[in-house]
Amino acid sequence: MGNAFTSLVARRKHIMQINCLYISYDGMTDPLGQSQVIPYLIGLSKKGYRFTLISCEKKENLTGKNKIQAILDANNITWEPLVYTKKPPVFSTIYDIIRIKRLALQLHKKNNFSVVHCRSYIAALIGLQLKKELHIKFIFDMRGFWANERVDGKLWNLGNPLYKTIYTFFKKKEIQFLENADYTISLTHNAKQEILSWPTLHNNPVKIEVIPCCADLALFNKNTIDNNKLATLKSSLNIQQNDFILLYLGSIGTWYMLDEMMEFFNVLKQKNTNARFLFVTKDEHERILHTAEKFGVRDSIIIRPGNRDEVPYLIRLCNYSIFFILPSYSKKASSPTKQGEIMAMGIPVVCNTKVGDTDKIVMDYNSGVLIDKFSVNAYQIAIEKMKTPFNETQIINGATDYFSLESGVEKYAAVYKAVLS
Repeated sequence: MGNAFTSLVARRKHIMQINCLYISYDGMTDPLGQSQVIPYLIGLSKKGYRFTLISCEKKENLTGKNKIQAILDANNITWEPLVYTKKPPVFSTIYDIIRIKRLALQLHKKNNFSVVHCRSYIAALIGLQLKKELHIKFIFDMRGFWANERVDGKLWNLGNPLYKTIYTFFKKKEIQFLENADYTISLTHNAKQEILSWPTLHNNPVKIEVIPCCADLALFNKNTIDNNKLATLKSSLNIQQNDFILLYLGSIGTWYMLDEMMEFFNVLKQKNTNARFLFVTKDEHERILHTAEKFGVRDSIIIRPGNRDEVPYLIRLCNYSIFFILPSYSKKASSPTKQGEIMAMGIPVVCNTKVGDTDKIVMDYNSGVLIDKFSVNAYQIAIEKMKTPFNETQIINGATDYFSLESGVEKYAAVYKAVLS
């Protein structure tokens, strides 16, 4: 009797579980995968969805594979990592697409997936084919206007016939993804409004849910800060009691306007001689120092790589944070993760307008100061506004309201329910 009952329960549990395939061309050994893929899959797994995850991992990151494997195993997520092919350009990507699709078809025979969830455009190429060939549901998690990002970021030169052809191909595919997806995920309301304005989609209603890049509010939590540890860190960085610390958090790359941020700091330094600029980044330390030298502020620069557990402490050392992102068409769809993490620690931001929903979030939650021009005069006006005290609790509540992982998981769960009903 006992064995029969156990067998019945096991069969019912198997029936209740919904098998889902998640495809990401980004690796899970990358910080991006660890912060913006795995937490959502864990949350959805707890709601009864059984995930198989295909990702492409960079060879240099494979040393961290066992740690990720243990996390996924503990949450009943099957991981099928492939090694990312780097060279030659274009052909390596085509090769990876063929490999991912072949693996996906093999896994479908075993798991009979109900839905394929595709992160960004490369994955969506495969997802669209699987929908048409296997008649399974397709979720397009677009993450941004990918083809436009490549052009705006100067990775694709449209003067080159090859890149012009690739761009045109992906813009056509973008429409097909949106038309054929059972649901589309956008990071911003700005991008959603842009998509819904496209004449090519007016006769084909697109279902879009907005889910921003959420923050880990368990990690980025002011109440978990050890004050003794914070004091030790402050001392190790030689930060004095009267110092005004401006923070830059994250990578220094194509989109982040280092020269303009350094010029802003130079203006701030003229107003407040105790100002210091803390960069928490693993990227391009020499470039940061060279740029600081150019603006005559090198002696006021602090650079700290900062492991993930240390980042909340480094944020709490600061009075204000800054990020200037190059305004462009593709940035309508951008959701900077750092905004949620900084707000969660109760620190206001100074940032520019015309990037995703950033300016709306700042205004809605009174969480900082906006600039709409990159000029000394605009910086001076912003610095005057920064003198007005901000409500730390209001900023933290704003992070909880807008950027919580729990809220993101619930929105994804609602999408899955709608798609599979």
